[in-house]
Formats: sequence, C-alpha cells, structure tokens
Amino acid sequence: MASKTTRICLWSGPRNISTALMYSFAQRKDTTVFDEPLYGYYLANTDAQEYHPGAEEVLHSMEQNGEQVIKDMMAFDDSPVVFFKNMTHHLLGLDTSFLKECINVLLTRNPMEMLPSFDAVIEQPTMKDVGYDLQADLLDRLESRNIDPIVLDGTLFLKNPEGVFKQLCSKAAIPFDPNMLQWKAGPRPEDGVWAKYWYKSVHASTGFVPYKAKEAVFPTRLEALLAECQPYYDRIVKRALR
Repeated sequence: MASKTTRICLWSGPRNISTALMYSFAQRKDTTVFDEPLYGYYLANTDAQEYHPGAEEVLHSMEQNGEQVIKDMMAFDDSPVVFFKNMTHHLLGLDTSFLKECINVLLTRNPMEMLPSFDAVIEQPTMKDVGYDLQADLLDRLESRNIDPIVLDGTLFLKNPEGVFKQLCSKAAIPFDPNMLQWKAGPRPEDGVWAKYWYKSVHASTGFVPYKAKEAVFPTRLEALLAECQPYYDRIVKRALR
C-alpha cells in the first residue's frame, strides 16, 4: 500500500536559507522535520571529516550507513508531512531511485554571495564542498526520470517569501500555513549537533530577513571557484520560483 505521507526532500547547497526553511516547516502542526540525515554518511566517506568543525561529534551522533538512512527516511510516517533538510553533495553515490517517491526541492544561491560566507567557516573551499555541479546533475537526473523538482533560489525567495511558499505548497499538494513565515528565536530540538558552528544567524532570527545585497568586495582567492560555479548556478536559477 502506498504511503499517504508527503515526503519533502530539500536538496541544498551550503550557506543558504536551508535551516530557515527547516524552521519554517517545523511550525506546521502536520509536519516533522529532520536536519541533514545523510551528514554522518557524508563525513564517514570523505575527507571532509578532517576539516568540518565538530566532525567527530557528528559522526558519533549519527547513522553512517547511507542506505540505512534512506530506508529510515522512507519508512517514517508518523506525521502527514515530513521535511528532510539535505545537502545535495551528501548523496555521494547512493541509489537515488527513492526520489521518485518524494517532493524534491532544489535550493540554490548566487555563488557571489555563498562562497564568501562558506569561506568564513571553512577556508579555501572547492567544488566538492559547495556542490553546484552536483545540484545541476541532480536537476538533470530528475528531469530525465520525468520527476519535476521545485527549484528555489535564496535571493528570490527572500524577496517574496509568502508568494514563493504559496507556490511551493501548491506544487507539493499541501495547504499553505502562514505560521511558516515566523518562529521563536533560539535553537530547535531537531538541530544537528553541528548547529553551534553553523546556525548562529538562524538562532538569532524570528523569520525570513528581507534580502539585502552584500556590500563586501568579493575575495580574489575565490574568483577561480566562482568562475567554476557560475555556469551551474545560471542553469539552475532559470527554473526558480519567484
């Protein structure tokens, strides 16, 4: 028997509004949220464990078998809606056939703004850290399987959060809930143990902060990576709701 649970898989790059989106979905009474369930698998199978802050604590707190994580994700049916906040690069070679049973949301952000933000936590990132190529590849794979993903861009979303949310909910066949637009400041119980390293701004927020363009000069050391990321971003953002 097919599950009646709506499973929403957010596939984001880092340093975006993915955590804020998780917090917003957590305001729905019909929804359970999960924070990056594949992060432990990703760290256990890459050298990222050598430089991600708190990696050892993350590994000790999470299931590291990616196939088991996906089984658990697909088996959870304790609420009508389940929201999984994921990073695209955490898929790392896993069988993605389960995506046909999910509402897939791709979240991207202009690399001009994302890369300096990421570099502030992990210096000198590479494409394997930020995953623009993998997001474009995931978009192509979904479309080749006749799976129509919902594409969000952080900037476009922040310019019109209610309007974009209404479109997203309509496409996901769930009712829009205005409570999604605000939350209480501070951490949530669903936060991963890595929250203390990455979620400071979200913990200080009570809703989506209106978009404001960055004024800082783009770092010269990141220009080569920017040139690598930009074509992938340009392909993805064409599909974004606005």
